[in-house]
Amino acid sequence: MKKLLVLAMGMAAIVACNNEKPMPVVPDGGQNDSLQRIIEQKDNEINDIMATLNEIQEGFREINEAEGRVSVAKAGERADKAQQIRENIQFISQRMAQNRELINKLKSQMQNSTLKADQLQKVIETMTKELQDKDTQLTQLRDELDKKDIHIAELDETINNLHNDVDNLRTEGEQKTQTINTQDKQLNTAWYVFGTKKELKEQGVLNDGQVLRGNFNKNYFTKVDIRNFGELKLYSKDAKLMTTHPSSSYSLTRDANKQYILRITNPQLFWSTSKYLVVQVK
Repeated sequence: MKKLLVLAMGMAAIVACNNEKPMPVVPDGGQNDSLQRIIEQKDNEINDIMATLNEIQEGFREINEAEGRVSVAKAGERADKAQQIRENIQFISQRMAQNRELINKLKSQMQNSTLKADQLQKVIETMTKELQDKDTQLTQLRDELDKKDIHIAELDETINNLHNDVDNLRTEGEQKTQTINTQDKQLNTAWYVFGTKKELKEQGVLNDGQVLRGNFNKNYFTKVDIRNFGELKLYSKDAKLMTTHPSSSYSLTRDANKQYILRITNPQLFWSTSKYLVVQVK
């Protein structure tokens, strides 16, 4: 229950973040209506997600109560305690099935939501952890009942379903993480080359005064991660950038030997116009 409360608090934080920003005053009525619709849409998304979370939280509360009743029945001496345990296990199985459906509904809401991906990912991780904890608890309960020769088929089904849900969520999370990492790597990858005018022409990089037009040798370039690439020594006293990059995002300075060094001071801005850097030197 505490984990679900933390989850609800996390989503409440999302609500707060989205409600903190005041709506700008726009004199144009059409623009104002458009902004209002966007705000209403986001509020509706948050309300729908919170409603689903509340249902899931209530489901786990009822499951915990049913587990408490099972514990009481195990400790009792009444002849019908096996029937009581069986009924409560059946209830747990049904409620877990409902919670699985709600979690799938929540995942669908997240996929279609405009809320931040990292916040939604935390929700998925918390749900996965909650399912893992419940899986462990029910496995322990089955072991205890087996020792007392009380075998409940519904409990076996519930545990098998939980294993499948956790595996599916884990696989989906790994796939999403891999996709995000791949996209992140692509977004932060760039290529550079520097050479004399003759060398650039030989590689097709420079053609009739045009740079990177037609077929050029891409293997001639060096691939870099723009997050870790801030300086390029050009080993020349004459250097000229042939590709277009905002002048405020870099500087060309000389070292002690009067040779140029390219320093990229704003990587995101520098590479915003081109992911290729071509420098002509002499």
